[in-house]
Amino acid sequence: MKVQESVESRQQGSTERQQKPPQDAAFQEKQQRHGVGFWFVAILATVLGLIGWFAYKGIHKRVATESKLVEQTQESSLLTVSIVHPKVTTEPRQLVLPGNTQPLIDAPVYARTSGYLKKWYADIGTRVKAGQTLAEIEAPEVDQQLQQAKSDLQTAQTNYALAQTTAGRYTNLLQRGAVARQDADNAVSDMNAKRSIAESAAANVKRLEDLQGYERITAPFDGVITARNTDVGALIDAGASGGTSKELFHVSATNRLRIFVNVPEEYERAATNGTKATLTLSEFPGQEFTGTIVRNSSSIDPASRTLLVEVDVNNPKNELLPGAYVSVHLNLSGGPVTAMTIPVNTVLFRSEGLRAAVVRDGKAFLIPFQVGHDFGDSLEVAAGLKPDENLIINPPDSLVSGTPVKIAANKPAQ
Repeated sequence: MKVQESVESRQQGSTERQQKPPQDAAFQEKQQRHGVGFWFVAILATVLGLIGWFAYKGIHKRVATESKLVEQTQESSLLTVSIVHPKVTTEPRQLVLPGNTQPLIDAPVYARTSGYLKKWYADIGTRVKAGQTLAEIEAPEVDQQLQQAKSDLQTAQTNYALAQTTAGRYTNLLQRGAVARQDADNAVSDMNAKRSIAESAAANVKRLEDLQGYERITAPFDGVITARNTDVGALIDAGASGGTSKELFHVSATNRLRIFVNVPEEYERAATNGTKATLTLSEFPGQEFTGTIVRNSSSIDPASRTLLVEVDVNNPKNELLPGAYVSVHLNLSGGPVTAMTIPVNTVLFRSEGLRAAVVRDGKAFLIPFQVGHDFGDSLEVAAGLKPDENLIINPPDSLVSGTPVKIAANKPAQ
């Protein structure tokens, strides 16, 4: 019985399921529409999210770019400066003064005989010895005058010899009383006159011989020819005819040089005779030459308030040239000292005095300071600055204390 009911129940259920298909199709269609809407909403939300994200990134980028531009503008408005630190040294106190080398002996060579230049033997740069022939002059007038003078001398000597013989005879005759004293005196006077004439003729010959000797121009001392102002065939005027004598050669003795230095009055005690001085030249970097103070003017120039000092230096190898610029270092008394120096291109000259341009906490300040010594390209600081100061190189004249500045980055070494 129960088996039959179960069978009937399954059959009834199957029948009911066969009667329900229209409702299940509608439900499935509804489910499909619901799934399509869900995916549409999801895609729309994703698109809107992407649009919002890109919009956010664009706005953020524009804001960042604007902020960076403002920052760059503010940085560019700052004055960019280069800095240098003071130089601190501990060394003997020295006074450095400029000077020019000069030959110990320097002389122009002129002609003493007029004529034409026959030949020259030394040009510029030639090292010559004293008495060495530099040139020869042709002077036929002098040669002829010398020949004439020699003939006149011979005539005068002959006349003097005759007058001397005559005077001797008259003197003997006078002793015998054979002639009058007047005749004897006349003979003696004539002899004396002829002797004077002969001596004058001899002096004239000597003068012309010396003048003829000047046809050979020689070096007055050992040295070097620094100028030659004549050539073969040039007319040489010794100035005898009223013309201006022309310098033919210029000779300088360079084995020893002298340097004249103007020492400030406050340091004149460092310039005593016999004191050693050190010389440096830019063309000999790292090399020093030793000189000696040999003399000074022993008086202060009232115009410059300096003492004129001569420093002599040996130059056996002729390394130093006359006219060269040198720096003369004089040691000052007092021993080594610690000095702080700053370049002059970090200093501003204001009406209130010297001011050093420094950077402190990102701002420029004009700091007053006291100068110890002025070395030309640098100043010794006596007070007012610290060794670790950031000094502005070439500060503008319009710089005002408190101006914000930016320190330029150091360039890498090449």
